[in-house]
Amino acid sequence: MPMDVTGIPATEAVTGGLFGTTGTTPATGTKAGADKEMFLQLLVAQMRYQDPMNPTDSSQFLAQSAQFTALEKMQDVADQTAKLVSAQMAFGASGLVGKQVTWTDTDGATKSGTVNGVTFGVDGPTLSAGGSTFPVTSLLSVNDGSHPTSA
Repeated sequence: MPMDVTGIPATEAVTGGLFGTTGTTPATGTKAGADKEMFLQLLVAQMRYQDPMNPTDSSQFLAQSAQFTALEKMQDVADQTAKLVSAQMAFGASGLVGKQVTWTDTDGATKSGTVNGVTFGVDGPTLSAGGSTFPVTSLLSVNDGSHPTSA
């Protein structure tokens, strides 16, 4: 059953009066922290302004809290997985130094050369070979250098 908010002043229901704040959310440093703060503020507002003759079932609050916690944990797992993939790409790219590689350049032409360096940037590893720099994602083939690459 939806909560009736017709008698609640808009500024108090949304920004003020909750946890004694003045309408500002404390700086948490992360979006997840801000989302949790908003969730808690809405939860307190629901409890504060519920109909005393028809109170809200407390099991709903527990279920919402459990769902929010599960969502936070899933986000943490996704963040850690992204960091792991980034580290694996970095280690893989550094292992290509000294290898003969073939890649597609930005014009769509196929080029080849020996990797002589790797740069790690926000977009992932960038290889240097044959006087060019290119992202590791544009690689077509890798050879140890002892056998010529076949097209």
